[in-house]
Amino acid sequence: MAHDERTATVTRLEAGGVVAVIRLQDGSKLRAVVDALAEGGVTGLEVTMTVPRAIELIGEIAPTLPENFVIGAGTVVDPETALAAVHAGAKFIVGPVFRPAVVEACHRAGVAVIPGCFSPTEILAAWDAGADIVKVFPATVLGPGFFKDIRGPLPHVKLMPTGGVSLENAGDWIKAGAVAIGVGTALVDPKLVAAGDYAAIAGRARQFVESVRRARGTSA
Repeated sequence: MAHDERTATVTRLEAGGVVAVIRLQDGSKLRAVVDALAEGGVTGLEVTMTVPRAIELIGEIAPTLPENFVIGAGTVVDPETALAAVHAGAKFIVGPVFRPAVVEACHRAGVAVIPGCFSPTEILAAWDAGADIVKVFPATVLGPGFFKDIRGPLPHVKLMPTGGVSLENAGDWIKAGAVAIGVGTALVDPKLVAAGDYAAIAGRARQFVESVRRARGTSA
């Protein structure tokens, strides 16, 4: 049953194609940001542990999300934080690095885990350890071509870039073999949040979702 739930989460993340990486200085604005992302069609939400009261906020928001939404916790580097996030309602856990203990804790809890890796050796080690998706981070200095190169010898590994993903290159990552893209400030711009311009965030969300659809050759 636990494995089935992990598989269902991964399927939803892949279907949506866009995971919003949410880093806010003011946690009270999270609800409005989530609503704007939802309006724009983004259904994958990663609330990082750098957000004040992140665990509590996940607990408040998780029960109120539509069924097709998937909320997770990001910037998780230890099993204790991973389990706290899971108990609050997180359906997947994302790390900036690969920590085997975090992968093991997530598997025991029955949730998907997405560790951060950089080199081919790290990527394969994380996948062999049971990563459901491998986050390539920071992808800024690598580019979509790196994914093409990796998927040559490792076509079975599910990859998601985070860092350096923009509207200009979103489709390129998908075409290169990414199962989804993790998007931070290019989607949830701190300046837009500070200004309360949630309509602009919704607009960006629509653009990212459409870029993924075009790259996959699908329609709305």
